[in-house]
Amino acid sequence: MTKANHSGVNVNARRRATLSDVARRAGVSPVSVSRAIRHPEMVSEDLRRRIDDAVRSLNYIPNNLASALASTRTHIVGVIVPSLTNGVFDDYLGAIQDVLNPAGFEVLVLNVRYSELEEEKAIAALLGYHPEAMIVAGTDQTERSRHLLKHSGVPVVQTMDVTDTPIDLNIGLDHGAAGAAAVRYLYELGHRKIAHLTARADPRARRRHAGYQRQMDAYGLSTAGLVGASPRPSDVAMGGELLGEVLAAVPDVSAVFTCNDDLALGTLFECQRRGIGVPEEIAIIGFNDLDFAVASVPTLSSVSTERRKMGTWAADAILEIIRGSGRRPDPASIDIGFSIQERGSTAARAAGTRAAGRVRARA
Repeated sequence: MTKANHSGVNVNARRRATLSDVARRAGVSPVSVSRAIRHPEMVSEDLRRRIDDAVRSLNYIPNNLASALASTRTHIVGVIVPSLTNGVFDDYLGAIQDVLNPAGFEVLVLNVRYSELEEEKAIAALLGYHPEAMIVAGTDQTERSRHLLKHSGVPVVQTMDVTDTPIDLNIGLDHGAAGAAAVRYLYELGHRKIAHLTARADPRARRRHAGYQRQMDAYGLSTAGLVGASPRPSDVAMGGELLGEVLAAVPDVSAVFTCNDDLALGTLFECQRRGIGVPEEIAIIGFNDLDFAVASVPTLSSVSTERRKMGTWAADAILEIIRGSGRRPDPASIDIGFSIQERGSTAARAAGTRAAGRVRARA
């Protein structure tokens, strides 16, 4: 169906209005419309008002991508993350936008749900928008994904992990070293029966577990019965479930290192439900240091990761390449590190406390 307007412009009801439609409606040239939209300060108030009226009446939406392609600049940065519901990525994405948006860039974010196949599709889809750079969470891309990124012709920053073989640039942290550091911290508090709880085995969780196992082996400590694992995505309730499995196998466990803070909070709740004192009988340390870690009772110790700094540095590196000399930072891979945030859920091992508690529970 076609409708005619009072100025003689026929606009198909199902067709998206174009710049030329707006120009005809306003009685001006397409160049004047483009100038009024992009640089309203350069046209008269009367002309700006006429064009604004035409834009509103036609529901005109500027095709920024087409305009950008015509000028070889899209001002788009593609960002790929494995999850939009995981709080780990809130600060990270916020930092990227805080740097790039004021610089005139739009950030297109795609969620690949921890799927390598979905990541391949997402990379191909984003490259179809001709971004000026790509930021990808993780370093474990498939061969096809690496090929697409390597031959994209734009800066690529891999984040969250560190690697010796970055596609282009890499800003992250060593999750294996962080897992080992958590074990060392608990060991130095006097703990020897140190459990590890982990969920869906994404690459970062696997590296944290490998660090845990490596450090336990270095101390000559057995991990038999001390690892609680699930292939499902983690949540708070799972922390309690996995702790229950570990306690059934090793009743005198004295400390728990979880692969994320959700599991740590669930572990804390399960201890409280069972009447197990934290940290007096079981010490708990999580990973990521999410906001709720300082709001729980007791507060949760956690391995703190510099997610906001990671996003800021990645975005800054892109701007430097695009707007600066075009040269990549040296070194190409940067480890931003981590820290142990000690709070109320960890304390030195109290000899005999856990065993006495178990005797009372049986009586």
